[in-house]
This record gives sequence, C-alpha cells and structure tokens, in this order.
Amino acid sequence: MLDWSNISTVLLDMDGTILDLHFDNHFWLHHLPLRYSESAQISIDEAKHKLTRHYKKVAGTIDWYCLDYWAEQTQLAITDLKKEVQHLIKLRGDAHHFLVALKETGRNVVLVTNAHPDSLALKIERTQLDKYFNTLYSTHEFGVTKESQLLWQRLQAKEGFELSNTLFVDDSLPILKSAQQYGIEHLLAVANPDSKQPENVITEFPAITNYDVLLHDIKAHPFLNKPNN
Repeated sequence: MLDWSNISTVLLDMDGTILDLHFDNHFWLHHLPLRYSESAQISIDEAKHKLTRHYKKVAGTIDWYCLDYWAEQTQLAITDLKKEVQHLIKLRGDAHHFLVALKETGRNVVLVTNAHPDSLALKIERTQLDKYFNTLYSTHEFGVTKESQLLWQRLQAKEGFELSNTLFVDDSLPILKSAQQYGIEHLLAVANPDSKQPENVITEFPAITNYDVLLHDIKAHPFLNKPNN
C-alpha cells in the first residue's frame, strides 16, 4: 500500500486520524446545540438547524475551526462547554502502536491539525498525545487551513520536508485532495474516524481502518537519518 522505504516524514491529522472523532461529532452536533438552545431559549431542533446552517456556511475556512469565532457567534464559552464532555476525548484504539513504530523507526512525526490551539491544548491534556510527535502545529498559527494551498507552502517552508519522502494521513477527502494537489507523494485516508459510526467507503485514496496492518512494513523499513529532535 505504501512504500515505507521512501517515507521519512509523516504528517498526521488529529481528529479522526489519531483521536476518535466521536468527541467532536458529539460536541458540535449534540452538546453545543443543547447548550445553545438553553441559552437562546429556543428548541433543540431549532438550535441544531441554525448551527448546522452556519457550519455549512463557513466549512473549510479558518472560522469553522476557530473557537473564538463560535464563542462570538453563540455568546457561549466554547472551551468550557468542551470540558463538560472532555471524558469523550481519547486516542483511537490503534493509534498508540502506530505512533510508537513511526518514532522508533526514526521518522519525523508531525501533527498538523486545523483545530484551534485551545482545542489542541485540551486534547493534549486529556491524552498526552504530544509525546508521540516531534512537532505539533495548529494551522491557526499559519492563518490558513489544510484546505488551502497556502498552508502547505507555509508548512513546507517551516518544516523543510521533501514532497517525495512525505506521507500525509487524514480522514477528510477534501483535505487529502488539497495535499495531493500540492504534490505530497504518499497519501493515506482513514475510513473509520468515528468509533460510533459506520466506516466510510473511500476509493480515491489508499485507506485503512486499523493502523495495525501497517506495523510490519513500518518496522521493516526504518529510516536511518533520524531527526535531531
């Protein structure tokens, strides 16, 4: 599926790729509408309708991923509301051994998430996921999302990775297509980002539902030029 002998840098999405997407889906589709309905004194159905319409309006933009934006739009403390259901934040069941194998074989492992820095900080606090990575980036630091070609330009300028030796893993097809357009050679989709939902049928990219199937090949092809950090 992947030529691990030619992969020295691994760029990984967070939500749905390393962490179970169930937390995010539950928060944005159920918990926030509930709290918004209480605050605005409207029905839950009306709250869901208003929020869903707004989600679609800004999807793929920095606003969609910005907790400050949603706090302003809803007049609610979004980070505090996330903490109300933070017990749902967890690593994917297959993520630990995959991430350990990447680090142990000398690869530069980089988290690239569209999540707001406050959301990233909460998830690090809950899962200690930072221990698996050489570097962690919220795209808010670059001012654009992974859907934009500008993000890849700015990220490559900062990280210095070679397109031909880089693997990018994500559960979002539009984002994978953006990385493909930029020229990243190795791409992998996650077909089951939410443990409570059926897996997605993906034909556009190589796709997995369990990282364990990759472990043998990763370990069989260590990358000897280990990053200094």
